[in-house]
Amino acid sequence: MIAPENVEPQTDDLRERALTQLRKKHEFHAHLAAYVLVNTMLVAIHLLTDPGGFFWPMFPILGWGIGLFFHGWDVYSGPPSEGQIRKEMERLERMER
Repeated sequence: MIAPENVEPQTDDLRERALTQLRKKHEFHAHLAAYVLVNTMLVAIHLLTDPGGFFWPMFPILGWGIGLFFHGWDVYSGPPSEGQIRKEMERLERMER
């Protein structure tokens, strides 16, 4: 039987990890919404001022899109597996010898 004092810290740790992940997802969704709204506005400005001219909104769309991609990667790639952690620990031990 598991003692109650052993259950509480694991539950608290899991809750804290879940809250952190939910915050990261919320921040990513806010970032995505800002990206869509601002870049839609920039494309609209382009279409209203110079519809046949050089499509300058591609620069902020691509530049900001790279940052958004890595933000999403950070949020949705997940933590490393136990196998990856073990391999990295073994590699570090070999380097210290």
